[in-house]
Amino acid sequence: MTDISAATRVAKPDVRPENPNFSSGPCAKRPGWTIEALSGALTGRSHRAKPAKARIKRAIDLTRELLEVPEDYLIGIVPASDTGAVEMVLWGMLGARGVDMLTWESFGAGWVTDVQKQLKLDDVRVLKAGYGELPDLSQVDFARDVVFTWNGTTSGVRVPDAEWIPADREGLTICDATSSAFAQDMDFAKLDVVTFSWQKALGGEAAHGILILSPRAVERLETFTPDRPLPKIFRLTKGGKLMADIFEGATINTVSMLCVEDAVDAMEWGMEIGGLKAMQARADANAKAVSDWVARTDWVDFLAADPAVRSNTSVCLKIVDPAVAALDDDAQARLAKAVVSRLDKEGVAYDIGGYRDAPTGFRIWCGSTVETSDLEKLGPWLDWAFAEEKKAALA
Repeated sequence: MTDISAATRVAKPDVRPENPNFSSGPCAKRPGWTIEALSGALTGRSHRAKPAKARIKRAIDLTRELLEVPEDYLIGIVPASDTGAVEMVLWGMLGARGVDMLTWESFGAGWVTDVQKQLKLDDVRVLKAGYGELPDLSQVDFARDVVFTWNGTTSGVRVPDAEWIPADREGLTICDATSSAFAQDMDFAKLDVVTFSWQKALGGEAAHGILILSPRAVERLETFTPDRPLPKIFRLTKGGKLMADIFEGATINTVSMLCVEDAVDAMEWGMEIGGLKAMQARADANAKAVSDWVARTDWVDFLAADPAVRSNTSVCLKIVDPAVAALDDDAQARLAKAVVSRLDKEGVAYDIGGYRDAPTGFRIWCGSTVETSDLEKLGPWLDWAFAEEKKAALA
């Protein structure tokens, strides 16, 4: 049996996070949220009724104002969360020219599978990196369409900025921004398609996606006809013309007015605290709280080694304790799951396990709806839970 010295023992903390919700989606509600925030939702009304359409339009207008989306870009609410928004773009826009697919985590890998195995496009290049790294962005060919995630939710790796994207590109840039919107600087002039969902940085409910189109993206839709059938929920044009009413409050299918009300509430909160910069600053402060804890902790480190590409929302961590690293992969995975389970049972932290396809570790949401003080309180609990489970694993 391995001797566990007194130096490895960690006292159980007596101060708990006020809100234990650190899930990376759906994420924590904005501070102070209660169910009463939805009391004005137009439940029982048709989503096509004038009051409901006005409320949907309010959500679109708040998105433009809070995200600082250019006036000539279109914003629509579409089915099936961020996944649905990305899929309708892949199926409706790709094939006009070659495409570069960037992937460094599970969601980017999913889009590669769709393009190669489902759409079966002929001219596809895949630029790939492992978890914790970025592909070589200098190798991207912008004469082609480019599909990428701005922030890799399951790896904690984001692109550092938009400087690698030229203004005079020939192809379209299609950006899955589901865990970067409202938290990271995104230069819309460099982005032709942007998708995300309410359930991430806004702490909203699932099921609906947001689709933002540049004039260049609209031109593609109106001049390119895919050589494949498109399901109804993927169709953005009719008779070769954009279905513009989708971007004015008319949705492709039935939208939940409860979800719309919740998104409106979250964005109004964002405006009240100071808008986009304030939301970004809160996420930065939250990520710093985790970073400060990691800096003084010897058993854990970031999955992303380069600080320049570390996410400030989906912060992913790996165990680097030498004794644990010496265990086989299954034993390490069991230990990490045991840490997550212990904190869950304590009511201290929910849903912080690493993504199922990612390396063993933890994933902590640090978006603006989380309070920095709660993340500061979480660190000591992680230390305690790890120490307890390490003793059990090495006994």
